[in-house]
Amino acid sequence: MNLTNETENKEQAAGMDAFPFHHDAWWGKTLVLTFVLVPLAAAAVAIGMLWGDQVGWVEIGLLLGMWTWTGLGISLGFHRMLTHRAFTARAPTRLLLLISATMSLQGPPADWAATHIRHHAKADREGDPHSPLEGFWHAHLGWLLRDRMVRSGLAHDKLMADPIVRFVQRTWIVWATVGFLIPAAIGYFALGGWMGFLEGLLWGGLVRVFIGHHITWSVNSIAHIFGTRPYQTTDEARNNWLVALFSWGEGWHNNHHAFPRAAYIGMHWWQLDPGKYLLWVLKACRQVTSIHMPTREERLARRRSRT
Repeated sequence: MNLTNETENKEQAAGMDAFPFHHDAWWGKTLVLTFVLVPLAAAAVAIGMLWGDQVGWVEIGLLLGMWTWTGLGISLGFHRMLTHRAFTARAPTRLLLLISATMSLQGPPADWAATHIRHHAKADREGDPHSPLEGFWHAHLGWLLRDRMVRSGLAHDKLMADPIVRFVQRTWIVWATVGFLIPAAIGYFALGGWMGFLEGLLWGGLVRVFIGHHITWSVNSIAHIFGTRPYQTTDEARNNWLVALFSWGEGWHNNHHAFPRAAYIGMHWWQLDPGKYLLWVLKACRQVTSIHMPTREERLARRRSRT
């Protein structure tokens, strides 16, 4: 059974909230705001460097490399594997996927997944952490400052029962820091000295985080407002090809809400889904099993009428 459905059914049976919102202290919200504003400032500096023709291939390589590593970690690790159990990964691969996702600076794995489980259970209804029905900017990033994260409850406890999840959850700040130190260290040796260190930190760290954040948030905001809805769902999730292009396939959001456990979110050959392609590689290397996909008949049954 899908973890989303399982926790919602248990919530209704027990008469309790399986995924309660957590009330963060003021310093926690200040930290979140810092995580939003510092990468934004870094992006402004980066634009100035691009305008002044001060950027080389090392900086661009660090940006693209770290963005790919952490973005696929979010898509495959936090989202498809941990939240929806769309596939099963061997322990080393499971650990690497969760660590790479944690480097994206989007929070610990259990918190991220439990919050997303609530989103699916309450999608575009009262109780959704980031519904665009409360406004575009609320859905995009405002919700992060409004006590909408899930850090306890039945869903969170179930996630924390996994020792690998528990380990990454308790050490997430270490991996988030390493996500900045890796490009900074490469910059130090490839570009030379402490100025290279700072340039690596800027491009492979802060600018990469800025891009990754807003792409993830665009799935919550843009892909619930603009796009097509080929499948019948009870929410406003939409397929948006532009969001999908930059979000490792996550922008085929109507597909995803129609079939949350589908490991391949791009369900047609023309729907670009890099997460699917990486899963093909991992499957060929015998690192993942139990890849879940709806049957052709199930997909056809959910299609909207074209008349």
